[in-house]
Amino acid sequence: MSTPHVPLSILDLVSISEGMTTREAITASMEGAQAADRLGYERLWYAEHHNTNSLASSATSLLIDRAASLTERIRVGSGGIMLPNHSPLAVIEQFGTLVQFHGDRIDLGLGRAPGTDQLTAQLLARTSAEPAAFIAAVEQMRDWSREEPVGTLPITAEVARGTEVPMWILGSTANGARLAAQLGLPFSVASHFAPFQYLHALETYRDNFNPRAEAAQLETPRTMVGVNLVIADTDAEAQRQLTTLQQMFLGVVTGQRQQLQPPRPIEEVASEHLIQQVDQTLSIRAVGAPQTVVRQLEEIVAATGADELILTAYYFDPADRLHALELLAEAWGLDAAPPAQEG
Repeated sequence: MSTPHVPLSILDLVSISEGMTTREAITASMEGAQAADRLGYERLWYAEHHNTNSLASSATSLLIDRAASLTERIRVGSGGIMLPNHSPLAVIEQFGTLVQFHGDRIDLGLGRAPGTDQLTAQLLARTSAEPAAFIAAVEQMRDWSREEPVGTLPITAEVARGTEVPMWILGSTANGARLAAQLGLPFSVASHFAPFQYLHALETYRDNFNPRAEAAQLETPRTMVGVNLVIADTDAEAQRQLTTLQQMFLGVVTGQRQQLQPPRPIEEVASEHLIQQVDQTLSIRAVGAPQTVVRQLEEIVAATGADELILTAYYFDPADRLHALELLAEAWGLDAAPPAQEG
């Protein structure tokens, strides 16, 4: 029996290719959002990153608002809001407002990492990343979004009242998984860049899931697994395109970050040792022609029991990324919108 084709979603960091302006990168991201909506992807999430010249995903809620305004079907949200950088009240007011704008298509994914370096994190810091403080902040936000809040603080978030914004907890280790389970919320594991404990994290989440938690919004566990995607017309072309992603993470490993680079033989820019280190970090990936990628994604679903996959797709040329979304949607059998009628 074949593996069920779970929903596919997209994680976008709004990457900036060399020679591209930030405005052009955001425009390309929005074109990708419209394509993902038309092609039948489940959701589109924007990550939060700061102090990097290669990514334009800093003002997450603004990107969500723009993408939701340009789309019709796809869920749009954060993957995630890094809660240590924000006050819980400000976050739930922003996402409550997004629901008022766009209805029930908004997700609030939350993480405990700052999404940046230590100095920048100090400038952004608003909420403690300690587990108890994180849980308290999530519970506050869940309460403010209910129709009848029951919290003890004499504070309301009227714009969020009754929106019940769907929340996800993001993590890469058993610690994050345990928090998601304790809160009774769905869990998205960051296996696309932190693959070393992800199976243990998924097991921990499922084993400890508490549907009776104060913040719970599920009766049973729900998991999403992050995967690096490089799909092209042929296996050889996908392997060539993969070198853009490898170069990006090479910059992370060496501390010499660059804007997204065009494909080139990775051996020309890195030693064998560094290539191995990068490839270990990117080991949860699907790379190849459509049939190859479908087989690899099915194997990941079978190995993880994922309810959904969320894919990162880094391409130097935005046109190649759009083509990749089309190739995968057709190969996976997504429910694409019918073409608009002319006339």
